[in-house]
Amino acid sequence: MNNSSPGAFGILLGALLTLLLSACGPDRSQPLTSEQAHAELAKHVQRVAYDTRPVRAQVNLPVGAPATLADTLPDIAKFPVVVEPAAGAGDVVAEIFSSIEKSGNGSDGWLTEVARDFNAANEKLADGRRAQVRVRNIASGTAYQFIASRKYVPDAYTPSSHLWIRMTAASGMAVTPISERLAGNLAGVVLKKDKADKLRTAGGQLDVKMLIDATVQERIVMGYTDPYASTTGLNFLLTVLQTFAGGETARMLAPDVESAFEGFQSKVPFVAITTLQMRDSVQSGGSLDAFVMERQTFANMPELSSGYEFVPFGERHDNPLYALGKIPAERVEVLKRFAAFATQQKYQANAAKYGFNSPMDHKTPFAAPPGEMIAQVQKLWKKAKNQSRPVAAVFLCDISGSMQGSRLRNVKQALLQGSDLIAASNSIGMVLFNDKVTEVVPIKPFDLRQKATLRTAIAQIDAAGGTAMYDGIAVALSLLVKEKATHPDVQPMLFVLTDGETNQGMSFDDMRMIIKGLNIPIYAVGYEADIKELARLSGLVEAANLNAGEGDIGYKIGSLLNAQM
Repeated sequence: MNNSSPGAFGILLGALLTLLLSACGPDRSQPLTSEQAHAELAKHVQRVAYDTRPVRAQVNLPVGAPATLADTLPDIAKFPVVVEPAAGAGDVVAEIFSSIEKSGNGSDGWLTEVARDFNAANEKLADGRRAQVRVRNIASGTAYQFIASRKYVPDAYTPSSHLWIRMTAASGMAVTPISERLAGNLAGVVLKKDKADKLRTAGGQLDVKMLIDATVQERIVMGYTDPYASTTGLNFLLTVLQTFAGGETARMLAPDVESAFEGFQSKVPFVAITTLQMRDSVQSGGSLDAFVMERQTFANMPELSSGYEFVPFGERHDNPLYALGKIPAERVEVLKRFAAFATQQKYQANAAKYGFNSPMDHKTPFAAPPGEMIAQVQKLWKKAKNQSRPVAAVFLCDISGSMQGSRLRNVKQALLQGSDLIAASNSIGMVLFNDKVTEVVPIKPFDLRQKATLRTAIAQIDAAGGTAMYDGIAVALSLLVKEKATHPDVQPMLFVLTDGETNQGMSFDDMRMIIKGLNIPIYAVGYEADIKELARLSGLVEAANLNAGEGDIGYKIGSLLNAQM
């Protein structure tokens, strides 16, 4: 009997190919299940030069109040002056802090263009002197930190919305209205159209309350931005709390509202520092169905116009202009003339061209909270956002030779300051990497002993050797996987601090599908690094990436930890 028939041969060949493929491991171009990712990670870690050398707490914690986000603020020169007048001896110059969506370039440069034209127009004051303005590009929340801390106070402030003006007044700074609206704008949730259609089919009006309810019920996946830095994120947080308070603004801080917010936040996988980071995550194929954004930004993103729709919420973002403190009367006159110049028909038409002054109208049904309450809401968010699901995080620090000197000193100082911004409800560990990987702080709850241990480890860091970043990532992720197995309720996160590309060990391609399969977000902070490499790393699972330098790494790391921890 002949057993070598074509059919039998085909079956035998297929079995042989299957065996060979399975021996080679899973196809790295295909998604891995969680179980496959765990198995592949274990294999990769076995190949890493890895050691455990836990430090013991030796550093005494500093006496006094812990560092705040304002303590990490960089020199004001880190925020560019986008309009600098060529002022003469007789000119009167007023400096304005302006939010970034109107003081940048292109469609984000409306106020920049207005200010340049104003300075060129040679407007004269009543006494005959020339009126000039200086415009500094700075995010609304960061500007507020400078002003409220008195680290730098300009003559005037034009944030995205009145929320920051009320907070500024609550900080004790005198504010004088110059214009309540330079250019109209709205905050909104950008929602995938197929999700919007499904929600409409289920019945009811498609508004922010429906989206909040749908998030809690896990019918959509929502993301928003850091309310300490982003006007839209702050507006959204207030709207969520006011919704849970049944429209009673005075009850936003009530225990039952806080509890409802904790339930909502437990269903939110991603809080970005900026809207642009959240947008990039969505565009790179992230899992978010909805995220917050200003109408002006949405209007300038044609790639979102076909697959998404804009659902407005909260207070309007009308870009008010207010004088700060007791500035001289002639500077107030400069600001008034500038506001009148900006609201001319020509410039309002330009604002509409750039996405402002949308015909879409919206008025919040909620009473405007006072500035003192807005500041309390920020603190409540910091305290409550992870109560139901605490974070377990590992700091993975590059100690390769290129980090020697000022780079390492600045990173160490930034981490020491940032440790004060980590809530005690979280758990923290630390891993170092150069050409080898060393675990120096095992993951434990961030009580005072663990904080002292972390600070000791930071103080002892030295730099030498090559850069095996993905070896370090593999080890750090394995520690987080073990922590998650022991404490299933934690939310694992990895923070990578590095100054360059990996030049030893595993590569991005070796780890890419494992990271996606594990679904653990990796927040990458580059010290004057290859940001493209770090962007694709943090983009695998919704997370942020930052590029920092000597002057601002403390503030950027502080902002990241304040938002996530």
